[in-house]
Amino acid sequence: MSETANRHVAPQAEAAGGHHDVLAAGFPATVEGRLLFWIAFAFSAFQIATAAHLLDLPSQVTRAIHVGFLVALTFPLVALGRRYATAPRVAAWALGIAGFAVALYQWVEYTPLLLRAGDPLPLDIGFGILALATVFLAAYAIMGPALPIISGAFLLYCLLGQYLPSPLNHRGYDIAQVIDHMAFGTEGIYGIPVFVSSTYIFLFILFGAFLEKAGMIGLFTDVAMGLVGHARGGGAKVAVVSSGLMGTISGSGVANVVATGQFTIPLMKRFGYRPAFAGGVEATASMGGQIMPPVMGAVAFIMAETLDVPYYEVVKAAIIPAVLYFASAFWVVHLEAGKHRLLGLPKEELPSVTAAIRKNWYLLLPLAALVYLLFSGYTPLFAGTVGLALTVLLILGGSVALGLRSNALRSVFWVCLGLVAAAFLEWGIEVIAAAVAVLIAANLLSRGGRATLALCRDSLAEGAKTALPVGVACTIVGIIIGTMTLTGAANTFGQFIVSVGDQSLFLSLLLTMLTCLVLGMGIPTIPNYIITSSIAGPALLKLGVPLMVSHMFVFYFGILADLTPPVALACFAAAPIARASGLKISFEAIKVATAGFVIPFMAVYTPALMLQDGGPLSEALGYPVAVAYIVFKTTLAIGLWGAAVIGFLRTRMTAWERVLATLAAFMLVAAFPITDEIGFALAALSIAGHLWRSRRPAAVGA
Repeated sequence: MSETANRHVAPQAEAAGGHHDVLAAGFPATVEGRLLFWIAFAFSAFQIATAAHLLDLPSQVTRAIHVGFLVALTFPLVALGRRYATAPRVAAWALGIAGFAVALYQWVEYTPLLLRAGDPLPLDIGFGILALATVFLAAYAIMGPALPIISGAFLLYCLLGQYLPSPLNHRGYDIAQVIDHMAFGTEGIYGIPVFVSSTYIFLFILFGAFLEKAGMIGLFTDVAMGLVGHARGGGAKVAVVSSGLMGTISGSGVANVVATGQFTIPLMKRFGYRPAFAGGVEATASMGGQIMPPVMGAVAFIMAETLDVPYYEVVKAAIIPAVLYFASAFWVVHLEAGKHRLLGLPKEELPSVTAAIRKNWYLLLPLAALVYLLFSGYTPLFAGTVGLALTVLLILGGSVALGLRSNALRSVFWVCLGLVAAAFLEWGIEVIAAAVAVLIAANLLSRGGRATLALCRDSLAEGAKTALPVGVACTIVGIIIGTMTLTGAANTFGQFIVSVGDQSLFLSLLLTMLTCLVLGMGIPTIPNYIITSSIAGPALLKLGVPLMVSHMFVFYFGILADLTPPVALACFAAAPIARASGLKISFEAIKVATAGFVIPFMAVYTPALMLQDGGPLSEALGYPVAVAYIVFKTTLAIGLWGAAVIGFLRTRMTAWERVLATLAAFMLVAAFPITDEIGFALAALSIAGHLWRSRRPAAVGA
């Protein structure tokens, strides 16, 4: 079944992504297309060389070259994807070359630029304006007008904010100071988001691309089918499980929709689910990949850098909410299946979990190594580099092993390769680099080996192309952060949130949530998180919300913004596959993602839900008891939300049962004095009343 799915990945992905993403198609087999392919390959090779310290450059130079490659690839690829005429394509190449020229200028003039920081030459100002112009145009080309307009407003605020009335005004900055701040140094377009994009994010995108090429999607799909395909409404449960597993290697929600949705959405429709509901399940589960440890999404790496905490601290905060998120989605599809009496497939038609793992168990080794390294205190950059290197070793080694004539030789070969892979802990990444070089040479000697090398080469180029939207978003959002650091603009909005919070913390949280959802109408999760965390994070901290929890709060709603109308990018990506309206899919996704709206609020009032200290419950009961209590309460709340939304528990629920379940769930979330007691009482009444009614024979046919 997974082989069938894999055969249809490309056309379906193009159908799903092509509606929104001009980069969805592959590199054209033309001279221009091949040139772009090799530029993308060079981009990935550069990033791997710097990550593995095979090429050591100053961080500022690495960031500048990263942005240079992003711009150089974006303009020609967009022009090619939209099939522009010759003149616009020439202009696109000119813009790409101009953007890369900025990177070369930063490299050549690196030391002089440091020496004259704060006092730029006219030539510096010229290149700075060119850098900002190309970044704005690249963002517009690849993501539309929303993010450039927002970033442009912040840039104008730097230049003209002194003319605004108090308290919105600032002391005023001339154009040279603004350009120097935004286009040079590490506060503007080369700030923390680009640092993260040029290190962690790019590597993990490549890591996911190589694992997908090696067959990880097929493995996850077979495991999910074998585990839950036979259960009631198993198709949707397969989607939840497989998308959750995919989230361990890929943090891109929309990419998950395209990669796994081409198989799971038709499967759900085959089981009897409505097309819109099938699309909503896939969109919700795929977006959940961004909060699923160990890899999570690009935002998690930015959060770790912003908060200056080890990456595993972010993972620790995310683990319980992630499990609850997917458990809630699983529960909702279970209820929907019961409501419409949707059954699973016969077990004999399903793949064997043990057989699938026995066949492809080695694909789990890089993932296991990644988890071990992340939780052993190694940096995500080192862990990602090693995980990618091990994946390449497996792919290249598998091709060499196929050419060996006896099983004994294959066993010896794999043992030796395993010892070489383990040697990096003692002698560093150079050992793995040498092993990869030897395996490349060995693969050149056979036709199958050369095909494997071509697969690796293609993965590098495709990975670079996949990284473009994320990288460009990280670049332009640096202007917003640069505005915050230059003018202190975050204080104004932050003070407003604090003033509201003095009256009601709940209203402050509601205002922050709405800000995230409104921003999500036009911009991706990464800039959404960066903007809202820069503004709301410090304000929520002043209101007593732990810093990690406040950042996770805006992170969650940044993700949910891709599910909420009117934009709902993940839902519209699922629309061509489900053959349903993206707006209808969005409304169904909101039902399935109930937990995503509940968990952040509950974590603010009881930080133990994210394994953080603080909160009255921990002080009263102790930390371990507080964790157990809040997990139980949250599970009950999202269970009641799900039943109320779907209108089914043991049988179809009456209107008063749904109202009672909704009130009980709201009381459990509210966390005001005695609301827990009221919530538990209403929950008991709602569940007991429904179970009593469903015992009657008349209820069976309801």
